[in-house]
Formats: sequence, C-alpha cells, structure tokens
Amino acid sequence: MRILFVCLGNICRSPTAEGVLRQKLADAGLGQRFEVASAGTGDWHVGKAPDTRTQAAARKRGYDLSAQRAQQVDAEDFFSRDLILAMDRANLAHLERMRPEGSPARLALFLEFTGSTVAEVPDPYYGGEDGFSEVLDLIEAGCDTLVAEYGGQR
Repeated sequence: MRILFVCLGNICRSPTAEGVLRQKLADAGLGQRFEVASAGTGDWHVGKAPDTRTQAAARKRGYDLSAQRAQQVDAEDFFSRDLILAMDRANLAHLERMRPEGSPARLALFLEFTGSTVAEVPDPYYGGEDGFSEVLDLIEAGCDTLVAEYGGQR
C-alpha cells in the first residue's frame, strides 16, 4: 500500500505523520508492505528538512525525521499512491481541485479516515511547543489505527 500524507508546507504535520507511520510499521514488522511519504500543497519549503520544533518533538518520542526533505504534491502522486491523507480540510479541498481526472488514489481527511473524534490536525507552525506535542498525540493515534486496519491486509 502506498500512502501519502499531505499538509501545507510539508515541514510540520505531514512529515511527522510519515515518520510516525514508518516507525510504527517497522515496529510491527510491516514496513516492507508499505510505501509511506509526505508532501505539501505549497512549494515554499521544497528541499528543506522538517521544522526544527517538529523534529525536536518527534525526537522526544523516538521518531527521527532528520532525513526527510519537503516536496510538493504533483499530478503523478494521484496515480502512484493508493491513499492520500490530508491533515486538514483546506488541504483536502486543494487536493480535490488538483486531482487529475481518472486518478485512482483515494483522498481522505487523515483523522476522519482513522475514526478520530477530532477532524483536523491543527497546524502548529505559528504556535508554541505544546502545539507540536498535540500534533504528535493526534498523529500517533491515527497511525495506530492505520497499522491496525491495514497491517493485516495482503
């Protein structure tokens, strides 16, 4: 299964989701069955590492995001991914507008897709350190659901 997480700039929420899911899949012995990536709808940070605050919060919980580099969603992603999960409604709407006709990828709001009572992963970029911890809480719970739901599928 090929999963793409998407946020606005690909330096906070989506790289966190990529790193968390990769680690949880590896811990469950499922890493070889999944291809996990992240991207942004915007191009401001292409080629840059995740935000230092994002990396610090992730590192405290055992996730290493340092090798990731921001990239922008492109039309090919809609054909090369099975599941594209947006962190919020604005990015989901952007993805729906840019989606090429006939693309097979399933688009969804990440937390709604994983059954959370919270609909969106808030953008921590302009807030304090607590925001990055809250984002990790939400993403870890969502990724646990993804591993449980899709881990048993062949």
